[in-house]
Amino acid sequence: MSGIYIHVPYCKHKCEYCDFYSVVTSEGKEKFASLIEKELVLRKEYLPDNEIETIYFGGGTPSMLDENQISDILNSISKNYTISKNPEITLEANPDDLTSELLISLRSIGVNRLSIGIQSFSDIDLKQLGRRHDASQAVNAVNMAHNADFDNISIDLIYGLPYSNTDIWISNLQKAFELPVSHLSCYHLIYEEGTPLSKRVVLGKVTPVSEDLSVEQFQILQEMSAKNGFIHYEISNLAKEGCFSRHNSSYWNQVPYLGLGPSAHSYNGISRDWNPKSIAIWKNSIENGLFAGESEILSLKDKHNDYLITSLRTIWGANIDFISMNFGMDKANQFLKTAEKYIKQGIIEHNGGIYRIKSKHFFTSDGVISDFLEI
Repeated sequence: MSGIYIHVPYCKHKCEYCDFYSVVTSEGKEKFASLIEKELVLRKEYLPDNEIETIYFGGGTPSMLDENQISDILNSISKNYTISKNPEITLEANPDDLTSELLISLRSIGVNRLSIGIQSFSDIDLKQLGRRHDASQAVNAVNMAHNADFDNISIDLIYGLPYSNTDIWISNLQKAFELPVSHLSCYHLIYEEGTPLSKRVVLGKVTPVSEDLSVEQFQILQEMSAKNGFIHYEISNLAKEGCFSRHNSSYWNQVPYLGLGPSAHSYNGISRDWNPKSIAIWKNSIENGLFAGESEILSLKDKHNDYLITSLRTIWGANIDFISMNFGMDKANQFLKTAEKYIKQGIIEHNGGIYRIKSKHFFTSDGVISDFLEI
């Protein structure tokens, strides 16, 4: 099985914290679908004979495309690839782009999962983040999606906001659990270099929250989500049983995927590829039947580290038999030696040959995972 990711780079507005490749324009948007269709054919051999299980429209702002463009892309995928009988087809959307008519159309053409970029139900938070929607639009977007027969709705929330507080974070979570939402992606605010928000930090206009407060808000997330039937299955992702993101889970389980559109990444177990962060360069290469991106052949060390980085992020953990079979007994023994240290500290648990970081230690797991990596 495999997945396909389509990066839609267009935005109406650049958020204060966003570091993803996007452009604040709709110029050229009308030709985007046809370019993706050409790239689908051009890159077809990257996933030879693999059945497509998941399709994900990310961005940027995919909800800036109209339903006809999305339908054309989906039809092109079905013409050129074998699609599974029950694919997961996700569209990222901003609350203010969604209407009842659009949602009904999206559902009718096969989109069966929405990832709505809400970030907060607080108007104060939303203003500081530079979001275009307000809290009422966020609530309405979820309810409209549910009424349009979407039963797999994910929302994004951000915690660790410097101008917010824990009471607002609790209120955000309470509102999320009141709504017909089956999946949460909750991220700590990151000050990416070059973003307007990071520049405000440098100028002393914004002060990042303390690590203690960040940990407190993360623990509140875990406690409240568990009480509401959500499983914390990956560091930043929580969902009801049966509603884990199949597409994102494929990333963490080394499933091949093809990335289309400017800046999109691809992986097939042999190489890691990425498209240029430029609409113009990407467009020109596709029109000339060329792949203008870059490619890196993965060494055994790369594959070993990739496996550890992705598997230890999840509740499925790392499998010692997989490590020994794919990377050798020396690597397996080194893994066991490192794991034993964290087992004694109560950070890692194991069941048979499966080793995983306890979810209560997810927030500080980066340091633990890095200790396992081959330098």
